[in-house]
Amino acid sequence: MVGWVDLFTRPCYKDIIINSLRYCINHKGLMVHAYVIMTSHIHMLVSAKHGYLLPSIIRDFKTYTSKQLVKEIQEVNESRKEWLLNKFAFEANRKVRGKSFKLWRDGFHPVEILNGEMLYQK
Repeated sequence: MVGWVDLFTRPCYKDIIINSLRYCINHKGLMVHAYVIMTSHIHMLVSAKHGYLLPSIIRDFKTYTSKQLVKEIQEVNESRKEWLLNKFAFEANRKVRGKSFKLWRDGFHPVEILNGEMLYQK
């Protein structure tokens, strides 16, 4: 999440993430081995089925969830609605021209799990 914004404090926002992960599992070749949703970000142990590209799956996941999260912020009784939307609009104007809101940080930062010790640590 840009600026380490504590967005995932409401179940409705976490549900968007979980439902999107389910969709990616069922339709995009994503394999989720473990995940945790923190208040300001997500950690996942994931891979892609043979023939699928993990960066493309993650790109689509981030694009879809950004749109859905903004929509949810606008529709629910969110006490921080104005602040959240202003923050995400500011980030979009600062970094990406033509976008209304920017929620996720740029890029995809995978760390390859090389052995059992590293897997246990993660």
